[in-house]
Amino acid sequence: MITQQTLIIGASSDIAVAIAIQVEKIDSTGLVLVTRDFSAYSEIIDDNINKILIEDYQSASIEAVIRQLAQLDHAPITQVFICHGVLHTQQIKPEKRLEDLTAASFEQVMMINALTPILWLQKLTPLLTSSIPCKITVFSARVGSISDNRLGGWYSYRASKAALNMMLKTAAIELARRAKNIKIIAFHPGTTDTALSKPFQKNVPPGKLFSCEFVAKQLLEIVEKSELDSTLSYLDWQGKAISW
Repeated sequence: MITQQTLIIGASSDIAVAIAIQVEKIDSTGLVLVTRDFSAYSEIIDDNINKILIEDYQSASIEAVIRQLAQLDHAPITQVFICHGVLHTQQIKPEKRLEDLTAASFEQVMMINALTPILWLQKLTPLLTSSIPCKITVFSARVGSISDNRLGGWYSYRASKAALNMMLKTAAIELARRAKNIKIIAFHPGTTDTALSKPFQKNVPPGKLFSCEFVAKQLLEIVEKSELDSTLSYLDWQGKAISW
């Protein structure tokens, strides 16, 4: 019997798929997946999975998904994973020097990494505000830590994750007053074997390149152990706090 639901947004990413596979094994938990592309789930058939296709991640599309979520007849959502993130594309490259920074790339990275997750949090909060605990994990990164920045570079990516952390911190302060059942976690998965890290894997020390399955298991354990303390937790894959 399904007694709770896990919502995964940006569900086509490698880590998101790994999370879904782990959650799907839990008999008491249903899945709601939101993504623009469900091809990664072609071999996963389960009556307890609700799939919501989204055209893009603009405000209007997000609001349309929220309306669909509100209409679903399902158990309460107790976990949310917001898995958006971009480091590079064919057009965007992590900046090595000041001269590499462009307004167009900066705006796109900030939109995807910082603004989009906050828009989801904004629109989801009314659905999740109740007496039922709900833990929301947003994918951040250690490079969003200002105090930990020792290498420089990657201006847009660093700035977007720092901005994300600040907005999540601000939201956690507000929700401590009006939605005490919600706990927010900013999560750094470590260097995971995905397309995002592919160009940089040659510099990863032995034993520090993680599989998506490993990261998913670590994250689910961290979420389960996290308390409803009305604060933002900024944690790495070990569950250790990261300095701001």
